[in-house]
Amino acid sequence: MIKAMEAKEKYTLGLEMATDPRWADIASHHIRDILTDHAWCEQKAASSCISLIIQYPDRVRLVETLTPIVAEEWAHFSRVLEELNKRGFTLGAARKDEYIEALMRVVKKGGSREQYLVEKLLMNAMVEARSCERFRILSKNLSDKALCDFYHELMISEAGHYKSFLLLAKEYLPADRVMERWREWVAAEADILRAIVPRGDRMH
Repeated sequence: MIKAMEAKEKYTLGLEMATDPRWADIASHHIRDILTDHAWCEQKAASSCISLIIQYPDRVRLVETLTPIVAEEWAHFSRVLEELNKRGFTLGAARKDEYIEALMRVVKKGGSREQYLVEKLLMNAMVEARSCERFRILSKNLSDKALCDFYHELMISEAGHYKSFLLLAKEYLPADRVMERWREWVAAEADILRAIVPRGDRMH
């Protein structure tokens, strides 16, 4: 039964490697830093979708799908700011994100315009999948119940975004090619995670 649940979760999130168990404890002792980094992650997620809309305004399905995601990500940014304010914290400066920088190196350059679009969509899907997994960990391990509920709610939202990006990618390339490339992304992301030391001031 447990193996079946683990397999279902892996399939749902599309991840090969789980977060280092140490991260939950480290993060719980650095809530201000986690919330600050989380806020900037939401801002970057909204900006990424806006950038895709600007680059591909002729892709009707893309614009229709990403426009509400932009609104949701910006709403999440605002809500994380509220959580910071509730605790007497102010928004700190954005930090260097080695996880995102590493993912950007996985993106294949060249090829057709559609192939590059799919690469960007798969990168966004990966970020959403990992964020969903991290939010789930926080929702189950923080002592602050309000934050647990907050992260449980956002976990559900991120899972929906992850699925939307994958479905959108299949609009521009055949589904079998998209999933073949997605498996390569999953393997690459696992290697990236193995190389990153768990830190309490980073969401990823």
